[in-house]
Amino acid sequence: MPPASLLELEDIHVSGRGAPRLQGVSLRLRAGERVALLGPSGAGKSTLLAVANGLLVPDRGQVLWQGAPRARSGRARRRQQARIGTLWQDLRLIEELSVQQNLNAGRLGQWGWPRALLNLLLPLESGACAATLRRLDLDPALLDQPVAALSGGQRQRVALGRLLRQEPALLLADEPLASLDPRLAGELLGLLLEEGRAPRALLLSLHRPDLLSGFDRVVALRRGGVQFDLPVAAVEPGLLAELYAGAAA
Repeated sequence: MPPASLLELEDIHVSGRGAPRLQGVSLRLRAGERVALLGPSGAGKSTLLAVANGLLVPDRGQVLWQGAPRARSGRARRRQQARIGTLWQDLRLIEELSVQQNLNAGRLGQWGWPRALLNLLLPLESGACAATLRRLDLDPALLDQPVAALSGGQRQRVALGRLLRQEPALLLADEPLASLDPRLAGELLGLLLEEGRAPRALLLSLHRPDLLSGFDRVVALRRGGVQFDLPVAAVEPGLLAELYAGAAA
């Protein structure tokens, strides 16, 4: 029996200035799949991730979550949103708040507003937050520190910790390795690939085709459309050269 489908995008179109941002994009993500999203700048990778996490409603096409149309509003939509977590390139941490408060931001979709407000006043779920830091090879003594006091590598791990606290079924990442040195990039990618195992799935936008070895599939975008969708073993150098021909990676 094939793994359950988590997210399906069917014939997605998103308009843009002068040219479509996405045109006719279809994609299915199943539990346990770790998919790399490749393409030159402006190919539509960030737009696709915004459609996948529900921040952007396409002009045409259908988005299915676990086989059913995505809810448009209300409690059902909030439950679905809580099952999809995103690691942004700019991290979107709140610098003035503590590491613990930022980690707990991953729980807001499950907590509701009263407990979310309490998170600004009290150190909630300290044990769970400390355990998350240990998983990321960070000292739990950092919990009380403001994010502004952390190094770049520590910030990356706290952002990933917030994602882990959310406990999503689908992990999305928008070029999370772009500004990291090779050592930190390798460590963060390893953590994301490990967390993307079944019953979860991972869709990660990459600007480095040399880091594909840990993925199961590659989806390549060019000019808003899917150029190829293949197992990693089938992605040959000629396909990559054609993908990036005439454009910066």
